[in-house]
Amino acid sequence: MVKHIILWKLKDGLDGKGKEEVLNGIKDSLEGLYGKIPGLLKISVEISPLPSSNADVMLYSELESESALKEYQTHPEHVKAADTYVRPYTETRMCMDCEG
Repeated sequence: MVKHIILWKLKDGLDGKGKEEVLNGIKDSLEGLYGKIPGLLKISVEISPLPSSNADVMLYSELESESALKEYQTHPEHVKAADTYVRPYTETRMCMDCEG
């Protein structure tokens, strides 16, 4: 199994959209990938960080294997969610993939 963890910091201003709307869009679109991508075993998005955090959003996902991770990353449903709900509103992205 492979764990795929992402942290994002949102952009300032959010192009006229409210922060809550953007956060909910990220959460709903990414969690909505469950059951649509082969090898994706678990996915959850946290959008309510504690004040001590320096990230706004965390994605935690588990995939069957490293090859399943590669397929997830290029899957059309994932690319669509990322291009529509994530990339336009985030300025910083950190990723950690590990076996576990």
